[in-house]
Amino acid sequence: MPNQKIITLDNLSLQEFDNDSELIPLLTPEDEEEMNNEQLPGELPILPLRNTVLFPGVVIPITAGRDKSIKLINDANAGGKVIGVVSQINEEDEDPSPEDINKIGTVARILRVLKMPDGNVTVILQGKKRFEIDAVTTEQPYLKAKIKEVPEKRPDHEDAEFATIIESVKDLAIQIIKESPNIPTEATFAIKNIESKSFLINFVSSNMNLSVKEKQDLLIINDLKERALSTLRYMNVELQKLELKNDIQSKVRFDLDQQQREYFLHQQMKTIQEELGGVSQEEEIDEMRQKGLKKKWNEKTKNHFEKELSKMQRMNPQSPDFGIQRNYLELYLELPWNEYSQDNFDLKRAQKVLDRDHFGLEDVKKRMIEHLAVLKLRKDMKSPILCLYGPPGVGKTSIGKSVAEALGREYVRISLGGLRDEAEIRGHRKTYIGAMPGRIIQSLKKAKTANPVFVLDEIDKLSSSNNGDPSSALLEVLDPEQNSDFYDNFLEMGFDLSRVMFIATSNNMSTIQPALRDRMEVINMTGYTIEEKVEIAKQHLLPKQLKEHGLTTKDLTIGKKQLEKIVVGYTRESGVRGLEKQIAKMVRNTAKSIAMEEEHNVKVTDEDIVKVLGAARMERDKYENNEVAGVVTGLAWTSVGGDILFIESILSKGKGNLTMTGNLGTVMKESATIALEYIKSNAEHLGIGPDVISNYNVHIHVPEGATPKDGPSAGVAMLTSLVSSFVQRRVKKSLAMTGEITLRGRVLPVGGIKEKILAAKRANIKEIILCHENKRDIDEIKPEYLEGLTFHYVKEMSEVLAIAITDQKAKNAKVL
Repeated sequence: MPNQKIITLDNLSLQEFDNDSELIPLLTPEDEEEMNNEQLPGELPILPLRNTVLFPGVVIPITAGRDKSIKLINDANAGGKVIGVVSQINEEDEDPSPEDINKIGTVARILRVLKMPDGNVTVILQGKKRFEIDAVTTEQPYLKAKIKEVPEKRPDHEDAEFATIIESVKDLAIQIIKESPNIPTEATFAIKNIESKSFLINFVSSNMNLSVKEKQDLLIINDLKERALSTLRYMNVELQKLELKNDIQSKVRFDLDQQQREYFLHQQMKTIQEELGGVSQEEEIDEMRQKGLKKKWNEKTKNHFEKELSKMQRMNPQSPDFGIQRNYLELYLELPWNEYSQDNFDLKRAQKVLDRDHFGLEDVKKRMIEHLAVLKLRKDMKSPILCLYGPPGVGKTSIGKSVAEALGREYVRISLGGLRDEAEIRGHRKTYIGAMPGRIIQSLKKAKTANPVFVLDEIDKLSSSNNGDPSSALLEVLDPEQNSDFYDNFLEMGFDLSRVMFIATSNNMSTIQPALRDRMEVINMTGYTIEEKVEIAKQHLLPKQLKEHGLTTKDLTIGKKQLEKIVVGYTRESGVRGLEKQIAKMVRNTAKSIAMEEEHNVKVTDEDIVKVLGAARMERDKYENNEVAGVVTGLAWTSVGGDILFIESILSKGKGNLTMTGNLGTVMKESATIALEYIKSNAEHLGIGPDVISNYNVHIHVPEGATPKDGPSAGVAMLTSLVSSFVQRRVKKSLAMTGEITLRGRVLPVGGIKEKILAAKRANIKEIILCHENKRDIDEIKPEYLEGLTFHYVKEMSEVLAIAITDQKAKNAKVL
């Protein structure tokens, strides 16, 4: 069949068997018919193939390396160009005998022979018809055998089932081409353009990814329909394998592509950083290691750092954990491990610093100097935990700053007000997103020394929640016996806090957890007297406000008398915050006048104060007259210092009922009940008729009605008020009292004495009645605070009434 126009998948557009040939089309039914009508020769040279099977109509390239095969090809090419091609049973046989080859093969025509540079020969063969070896005639110089044609059973042209099978073969072949990355998509056109059904089956069988044995099994099937079905089964398996393989590869490729993309981006970023003078990962780790060599670490801390640094070195820089690990190691390097500032033990200088910054507060200053003295002698003393307790605005927080300056230490402050997450103290574990160390460790990192003065502000305002109890977390921090190895969850290592000087501040000791309160040394900081406030305003507040507003003493001065007027008329507090605000108003008014070029008094007058601050408002705590029966001045303690309150009682006809108003708490109501019961049981002794008690209702009121009041210290005042109402006699002028009472008529001691004394002085009280046990509190107060006051120390209620109730009839006295 000269110039046979046959093409395979491999030479669809590239192979040209004759120099003058055009693009060779696929085998047509006419070509196939012509091939089938050809007569086979009786004897053929037999070419054994190691690893493939040739099917009729198919063109394949074969590389021959064996001497026998090369001679056979050369002889055949020079002669009739027709040979018999069979597959070997065992691919490993170098010189197969007649028993080592399959009996059924394909007659092939040699289309072209190509000699390779390495001595091998590549021959392009075209399959023609199937044959069977009848007898081998010779084995030298190559196999020759007598052959006979193998008949092929073909279905009828009208066989619908066969037509369907062929369509399925085509469809599956197209799908396989799409799924297989090794077959070019152009092969789809070849499949679609094959018209011959038998050639389609042979073409697909030849190109399938099957073993030699499986292809040989297909070749020996005589029934074309059966061979088509077998081919279809193999194709189904092949398609499933391809789909599964592609599915797995796509998943793997996605992971690899993502990793490769990140890797390349990281490499680019690294190169850009280096070009810009940045630091690469290796340089960063080396830099950390060099920093670590300079730290004053003990062996345990050093080993932990090395371990964590090695872990970072092994990490992928693009992983989320890398950033967390870097933050962790940076914190580790920045913390002041065993780095302490040198303490300044000049006690006289320390005293000057404390006196310069704070007026008064002798107890606190004394305690700080004592601490310095012990530290100077011991040098390694564990710092005590001090708690400054007192009303707002008395200088608790600022005392910490002064102590830090006096000691020559760093100053650190954290506000605990409203803190309700335990992790704020102890830190989060590194495994959490956004993990951070606790406030204690963060503050030490800022301080850069391991022995700062650490102020824990508003420790009484800690609150607990479902995130834990921060006050319990502080138990370890504020225990000198435990805090030498404070464990932070983020740091994962113990940190020595034993040389930190903790100073806590609190307005109210009752809200602090008892175990926490027990760990602290409480120093009571009481309120200031009017004289002290005037001095503080003169020495500290006015100069500070002038500086903040850009003025000097040439622009504004306020005399002591005017400062006292501001203190008395416009503030009612234990501290000086309110006073500072009023002084700031005066300074702002002057600044406005200077800026607008208006006339103003450099020396402030009383009229200027009224003009700027308005009329004096704080007159409520002035003592009122004693003309009416049943009005008694009591002394009260509040969170902002001491205050006076008035107890009023009145009688009205009725059945002896007791009514109380003024937003009173349970304990205060009980004090009124105790007072009334005491009067009932001692009515005759007090000169009160039994009919009076049973025929008159008693009403007790404590102004101001909107302010909540509670506590037992108004007991003596309530009893005195009730007796005054029953006997209709005046209470002694300029007298105030405080103390708890019992049903037996005993007077018990109460707290907050200093604040109450200061409140009494502000209200121009001259005499005060106290329980005799409160005398120890009076002895601790400076004598200058007590000037102009007379104290009556009592044990029994009868003594109180003897001092307080006069013989003078009250104004508009009732006849009971």
